[in-house]
Amino acid sequence: MRALVALLLLVTVTLPVAGCGLRPASSFVPPVEPGSIRSLPALAGTPVRVTSKEFTEQLVLGKIAVLALTAAGADVTDQTNVQGSVNARASLIRGDADLMWEYTGTGWITYLGQSDPIPDPVKQYEAVRDLDLRRNGIVWLPPAPLNNSYTIGATRATAEKWGLKTISDMTKIPVAQRTYCVDHETFGRDDGFLGMLKGYGLTYGKDVLPSNVRRMSTGVLYSAIADGQCALGMVTTTDGRLQALDLVLLEDDRKFFPIYNAAVTMRRQLADAHPEIAGIFAPISARLTDDVIRKLNAQVDVDGGVPVLVARDWLRSEGFVR
Repeated sequence: MRALVALLLLVTVTLPVAGCGLRPASSFVPPVEPGSIRSLPALAGTPVRVTSKEFTEQLVLGKIAVLALTAAGADVTDQTNVQGSVNARASLIRGDADLMWEYTGTGWITYLGQSDPIPDPVKQYEAVRDLDLRRNGIVWLPPAPLNNSYTIGATRATAEKWGLKTISDMTKIPVAQRTYCVDHETFGRDDGFLGMLKGYGLTYGKDVLPSNVRRMSTGVLYSAIADGQCALGMVTTTDGRLQALDLVLLEDDRKFFPIYNAAVTMRRQLADAHPEIAGIFAPISARLTDDVIRKLNAQVDVDGGVPVLVARDWLRSEGFVR
């Protein structure tokens, strides 16, 4: 077992950076035994294909799902680490995958094409749950407290120099020095960078010069902000690197960004056949707060941990598995 883990770690550090962290080495799943998650006869041998996006938080959540379902007795296929939100979601819609963690804001804006987010997290969840089930046959389980939302981040020195406390304060920086680091996927989204500029009354090309926007992988974005390659950057509020790099988060004073509570989503066929799956994830979701997921993300992105082992250790620490 020690040799296998050592090999897993070796392979991981040699792989290219992607998403919000390193790609996982493989679909290796360490053995787990039931804890408070009991082995369920109704789920025994049931094939469940779990997918996820490629960034760190999604990898950790995806591995949590893989391990929890395995402990409950399902025959789990690990299909995590799909590049891009749309591709991961498409695999669920097509029936190539059965279950994945998704975010309420992403479901509402990106997948369901709704232009106006709902500020109340409960109403936002209920709206995306009902519309996605009706339109696509996707079931949303009750969400976790964690809210992986966007905001603008800056170094503490930059924030103090220009007096930045809110996103509206971006205009305190002269246009020529108003530089941004933005990840590729977030740049053009309605709930991303260009949408944010519009929501805050800024015109791309005038108030924000295209030459002042650096588009890059999220794997290097946070260090680029910390290194001063840009004055401001689009960041997510649950990223584990925020505290390690001492980045300051600006308040979304116009409440532009949607609520992004994470929830398990699955195909209706699986949910109808196995309602016990909801009971597996209810206590897990309840314990996944912003602080908890930020620490788990940091164990991967800052400490160099392997997502599946980070997920296993957390499930063990909470008594879900042994």
